[in-house]
Amino acid sequence: MLYWLTALSDGGDVFNLFRYITFRAGGAFLTALIFGFVFGPSLIRVLRARQGKGQPIRNDGPESHFAKAGTPTMGGLLIVGALLTSTLLWARLDNPFIWMVLFVTMSFALIGFADDYAKVSKQSSAGVSGRLRLILGFAIAGVAAYWAAQYHPVELQNQLALPIFKDTLINLGVLFIPFSMIVIVGAANAVNMTDGLDGLAIMPVMIAAGAFAIIAYFVGRTDFTAELGLHYVPGTGELAIFAAGLIGGGLGFLWYNAPPAAVFMGDTGSLALGGALGAIAVATKHEIVLAIVGGLFVVEAMSVIIQVLYFKRTGKRVFLMAPIHHHYEKKGWAEPQIVIRFWIVSLILAVIGLATLKVR
Repeated sequence: MLYWLTALSDGGDVFNLFRYITFRAGGAFLTALIFGFVFGPSLIRVLRARQGKGQPIRNDGPESHFAKAGTPTMGGLLIVGALLTSTLLWARLDNPFIWMVLFVTMSFALIGFADDYAKVSKQSSAGVSGRLRLILGFAIAGVAAYWAAQYHPVELQNQLALPIFKDTLINLGVLFIPFSMIVIVGAANAVNMTDGLDGLAIMPVMIAAGAFAIIAYFVGRTDFTAELGLHYVPGTGELAIFAAGLIGGGLGFLWYNAPPAAVFMGDTGSLALGGALGAIAVATKHEIVLAIVGGLFVVEAMSVIIQVLYFKRTGKRVFLMAPIHHHYEKKGWAEPQIVIRFWIVSLILAVIGLATLKVR
């Protein structure tokens, strides 16, 4: 919205600053951060008053979690609200990738909200059925994947770009849409599985968003793509503004989610943020790099898949409890120890993911 102030510029005044993505990304970050600080306390009060007993605690979960009974959920509303406000304020609203990513984020937030509402209202950890969530998620992702493909350059449409082997493109053809759907839905659910301890999911999401802010900025500029051997996707630079808003909103939320959490993110936030990361990866043609940058989410999801498949086959468990962060809780690790170590792993993986931009 504020981008249109450039129409008032003669090229040498303050309005000219709004032309620059870096300036508007900084504005989006600060806007989302302030939004979180301003509206966080009142939102938490409303959620606590409306939810009563708060998010149901699983009976089969770690014993330490019973002390968290009564903590309200749906804190993702704070992040999504901050993200939506900052993006609409600072991004170019004539950019199709901005609307594609916002569509995914808000749609997955609605699915998560319905799930959180069902859990709180029924005081059950069941929520919306997993099958319905997947059906809705894949439908949303299908629309987003088709949307992105229409705005990719002709030479990149339906192509899978590879990190390091940058001159290689794999033509997925009609499989591009299903592949992109798996990326988006997989990212959404992987972040959702990671969200099990105070502060555990939000920091890795912010780290991944920071990495993809850089990727989106580079991919959207011909000078950087030429220098680094990347594939140029016009318009994706604006996604750096969205990612900056995500980081700001995430920090604002983390202020209240830091141990002991005053509010949980809930599926409202985890599904929305995971879907957003997947959508950015599809838009920027960096789907494989997302698996590196978001490697922690991949490990969390794989631990659940391995546990379920192995138990069905043998009746035994590979991990003491899945997702894997609960395994370490069962081994006696303190919650802050797990959270901070997982943050460190996320940061290392983000650096490795960004390194693929240079290596060829």
